[in-house]
Amino acid sequence: MDLAKFIAIIISIFAIAVIMSMVGRGGGNFYTPLLILAGLSIHKAACTSQFILTVAALAAAGIFYKKRFIDWKLALIIDPPTDIMAFVGGVFSGYFNTAFLKVILAGLLLLASYFMFIEVSEKRLGYLRSKKGFWFWRRHYGEYDYTVDLRYALPITALTGLFAGMVGISGGSFKIPMMVLLCGVPMRIAVGTSSLMIGLTAFMGFLGHFVAGHFDWRTALRVALAGLVGGIIGGKISVQISANKLKKIFGITTAIAGLLMVWKTFQ
Repeated sequence: MDLAKFIAIIISIFAIAVIMSMVGRGGGNFYTPLLILAGLSIHKAACTSQFILTVAALAAAGIFYKKRFIDWKLALIIDPPTDIMAFVGGVFSGYFNTAFLKVILAGLLLLASYFMFIEVSEKRLGYLRSKKGFWFWRRHYGEYDYTVDLRYALPITALTGLFAGMVGISGGSFKIPMMVLLCGVPMRIAVGTSSLMIGLTAFMGFLGHFVAGHFDWRTALRVALAGLVGGIIGGKISVQISANKLKKIFGITTAIAGLLMVWKTFQ
């Protein structure tokens, strides 16, 4: 890789890390195509993407932790299924057709973007508040009260982890709409909690790829620093802007990611 291309990739990864960390996403759906354009195979690109995601997401999570925007108990309940399935996805990613994975990813990203432009209905929130029982987990965290619908949260996070591990993304694109729309979690808590889960999920996906022999450590170590710095800056920006702006930025960036993947699939 020549110097000009390397510098361009570093700058791009830094910019992506800043924007994605602002909204509780990892940005793997940007990193993976970028690394493919740089000449890496789909599986090495996915592995390197997971490595960058781990570093950037945990850096941003450190910022959110200081502001009490991470619901640790929520993360501990809904993240383990994601982490386990991310490892499985990384291990078995080589058995799936690349074009198939790209088409599925593009469709899911566009669907997630659409959901984030939908306001959480009072009817849905009222329904959650009225329900009792094992599958409806009432949470009080800081100034917020919400009810997590585990009937949706657990299977969705497990499937998110499986697919995230296969294609080298974080899963935040799908977890945040699930938390906000189906469980009534406030956007700020969803963003902060998602950042922690992204880091853990990405690490498990990375381990799966590592076991499968997809790790190019020279490339990964070179680009990870840009992700680290970008994650810190993105987290600091996020805590200063409104929840509504976070939702809009999330929706727009997710739509762009989906369209980019469509373009990559059919070019």
